[in-house]
Amino acid sequence: MSRIGRMPVAVPQGVTVTIGDDNLVTVKGPKGTLERQFAHELKIEQADGTITVSRPNDLKRIKALHGLTRTLIHNMVTGVTEGYQKVLEVNGVGYRAAKQGNKLILNLGYSHPVEMEDPEGIETVCDGQNKIIVKGISKEKVGQYAAEIRTKRPPEPYKGKGIKYETETIRRKVGKTGKK
Repeated sequence: MSRIGRMPVAVPQGVTVTIGDDNLVTVKGPKGTLERQFAHELKIEQADGTITVSRPNDLKRIKALHGLTRTLIHNMVTGVTEGYQKVLEVNGVGYRAAKQGNKLILNLGYSHPVEMEDPEGIETVCDGQNKIIVKGISKEKVGQYAAEIRTKRPPEPYKGKGIKYETETIRRKVGKTGKK
């Protein structure tokens, strides 16, 4: 049986979880509301402050969904209580990020500034000119938007210029050398 799938999800105070028809789980908390539809084969139960996910059989597909469902519910509960954030760094001479209303404006060495509008439920904050913080309650949306920002100028291995995650390390390469 799945080790992760067996673990119960603790529901903290101030968070309400409703399990509707056909496994529609709605989580409401201090930061907002998240809703997600899960596979109807799995059984999601709520009892005395915890949520448990169980599976009816050991088919390969059901086993795969068991741990995933539990983790997604845990991420929803964490999102509405604490929220998620990803920090991006802009490295390079003349590269900078600025915020204008709900638009993120990036100067990345192109002939034009790159403008990105914040999606619904996601907020970006510029800490100085070279740090972007992406915040939100949905882990999936925060990660996706941070990845979209990073694709505008991924870090290159020779000078390390570009947009990278704060925790990411860029494997540097040695450039060309002159003739001998």
